[in-house]
Amino acid sequence: MNSPSPRSADLAVVACGALSTDIAAIAQQQNWSIDIYPLPPLLHNRPERIAAEVDAAIDELEPRYEHIAIAYADCGTYGALDELCARRGLHRLAGAHCYDLYAGIERMHAEFEAEPGTYVLTDFLALSFERTVIAELGLDRHPELREDYFGNYTRVVWLAGRTQREITEPAARAAAARLGLPLEVIDVGLIPLTTALTEVWTRTTKRS
Repeated sequence: MNSPSPRSADLAVVACGALSTDIAAIAQQQNWSIDIYPLPPLLHNRPERIAAEVDAAIDELEPRYEHIAIAYADCGTYGALDELCARRGLHRLAGAHCYDLYAGIERMHAEFEAEPGTYVLTDFLALSFERTVIAELGLDRHPELREDYFGNYTRVVWLAGRTQREITEPAARAAAARLGLPLEVIDVGLIPLTTALTEVWTRTTKRS
């Protein structure tokens, strides 16, 4: 996390960098007074590091804030974030991954049940696909590895959340084409994420 900016609210949010833009938009829309501290989105490629990075951010922020919330789902930490939250008396967003936050847990479960070979894009992943997926996996240098990474996938599902459809839709279609897979679009908006955030804010600010 970068050096903390001057405190402007009672609630600090340690957020996944892939969610931070949407969290800021929701906070403005809902008139929430929060300070957002995003961690690098590429931590998702090394989920074993997420809990330690969140813990370090909390150490930095705890002396300055009355309340701290964690804007992460489990995100591949296999319970490490839950252990951290239990130890520090904090709350995180419900769900196994960010897809649950955008589409809802039940909807994502149904999508994976219907077609297990589903690769999911959020707006963030669609817009950053070349950097966060292609370059990180080395497919820009070794395109022959595409089958190793994506050979078992049968479709790409884009969870369309933002209003800038003219920007995100071409990016999602380009990402699906890069993988050689058909694209399906699910319009999710930001309501599920707003609901998840509201629940965490409420639980956080009510704790003694």
